[in-house]
Amino acid sequence: MASSRDQLTVAPNRELAAHPSPHSSGAGIVDGATRLSHLATLAQELGTDPVADEARELSARVAEGRFYVACVGQFKRGKSTLINALIGEPIVPTGFIPVTAVPTVIRFGENLHARIRLNDGSWNEIPVSELKQYVTEELNPENKKGVQGAEAFIPSPLLSSGMCMVDTPGLGSVFSGNSAATQAFIPHIDAALVVVGADPPLAGEELTLVEAVGEQVRDLILVLNKADRTTDAERMAAANFTRQLLRKKLKREIGPIFEVSAQERAENRGPLRDWDKLKGALQQLVDGSGRQLVRAACDRGVQRLSEQLVAIIHEGRDALRRPVEESERRISLMKKTISEAERSMRELTFLFMAEQQRLSDLFVDRHKAFSASALPQASLEFQEASQSVAGAFGPSYRRRVMKVAQDIAHRHVVPWLRPEQEEAEREYRRVALRFVEMGNDFLQKLASAGIPELARMPHALDPETGFRVRSTFTFLDFIEVAQPASPLRWLADVILPLVGARRLIKNDGQQFLVKLLETNSTRVQSDILNRVQESRSRLEVEIRKLLHEVSRIAEQALVRARKVKEEGEPAIEAELARLDHLEHELDVLRETAQP
Repeated sequence: MASSRDQLTVAPNRELAAHPSPHSSGAGIVDGATRLSHLATLAQELGTDPVADEARELSARVAEGRFYVACVGQFKRGKSTLINALIGEPIVPTGFIPVTAVPTVIRFGENLHARIRLNDGSWNEIPVSELKQYVTEELNPENKKGVQGAEAFIPSPLLSSGMCMVDTPGLGSVFSGNSAATQAFIPHIDAALVVVGADPPLAGEELTLVEAVGEQVRDLILVLNKADRTTDAERMAAANFTRQLLRKKLKREIGPIFEVSAQERAENRGPLRDWDKLKGALQQLVDGSGRQLVRAACDRGVQRLSEQLVAIIHEGRDALRRPVEESERRISLMKKTISEAERSMRELTFLFMAEQQRLSDLFVDRHKAFSASALPQASLEFQEASQSVAGAFGPSYRRRVMKVAQDIAHRHVVPWLRPEQEEAEREYRRVALRFVEMGNDFLQKLASAGIPELARMPHALDPETGFRVRSTFTFLDFIEVAQPASPLRWLADVILPLVGARRLIKNDGQQFLVKLLETNSTRVQSDILNRVQESRSRLEVEIRKLLHEVSRIAEQALVRARKVKEEGEPAIEAELARLDHLEHELDVLRETAQP
């Protein structure tokens, strides 16, 4: 299948055609686009349309000289706000709850407009104001609308020379979890704008993400956002910690860390701090590395897509040269191995279910411990805070008291989310490792069954991958409780203050606080356990998909071989010559590095 990012480039933009990027000129880029177009033709000849489609889409992007700077980082680092401030328009939706649900590409265009691509491959033009309906977690939860990606076109000077900004789903919080969309995007990133913070400077999953991105690209621009919310000492400590940690992980020197406040810049207020330096670094990326990034994207695409085609060619050639009976035996062996894997997964599922029960017990105990410590402290805070609530009209007084309860519950529950999430990730990885090892073991057996070209597949399952689904948790404020619509309640609140019974409203507020703490902390626990269940199911699907892909290639080759052999020896020789020629063409494409 085509990658999520390159699928966003299938139709060249007429506006860009009229105003081509400086990077689109020159024989190197033109040759790169030609290589990809030729690879698409070879894929078409081999009957693999998905590879052909992806090659054509990447060819269009390379021809236009566009490269992608992905804005990556943990949830609530302010990535969307940063992009909006850089491009000078509030294009990307922002908000408190998890916002970005799918990668969103912001490109240059003469006129402001947007479009989305659905799972059927079609593009739909939409007003920019409606973008949030498709790309936000709130209005498109778990991407139920089936959006592959979105593009927004804006006449921003920063984007006029070929650079495209990409807003990616955030990682590492109980709200957004380990976003599969962002993880899948990593192999296709050209450069990265890594947004970190001071509290904490660099979380565990965030470090893993930056390390993965750093292995893929050389150009990392580090931004310490929300500088207006920390002291100079805190920012200095965070920057030093981040630099030392990344230098150790990436085994190379790390450039400057730009301290900015995207929110201040979006509102055109406050000190500039390192804002001009950050914009200068991005412009330097355009001027000094733009052409190189486009070429590197081309070379990566050619290499990756060629590997898939070479595997198909080798299997097709072998199917022609060996007796049909031998190919049938090999496929039979593959199917037998796959059946063994299916049985083993079913057996292992019961063990996994037992582990899930253990995890359930673990998080029940952790929830009890949280309630025992948080509730008394929260109650004290409520008693103190409610004393300062000004006397007012009864219904207004109730709303203020309930708002105090909401704020206190939020302060206690939300910080608790991160350690719960991190513990759940560790536990899930430990349990899932057994599934991954089993899947890789069967992939190795299939590779040793006579398809050496697929030997790379045993490494396709990553034992370090965490949750495969995002969290659905959001903090419930219970507005309907805090602001009851009942006329009788409203009337009672009007009368109660007149008889000195305001303490009854405070009691209601105390009970409301208990409900908020208990309900939301229980929902955190349920959310984590649901993610374990769903992630386990998706891991099984991934293993099955990889196992069956090996067999599918062999079966298709056998079907083709049977047809050719029925036509006689001349047809066999002609088909072998065709496959040799296609492989030679692929070798030439892979060896033709950009100058």
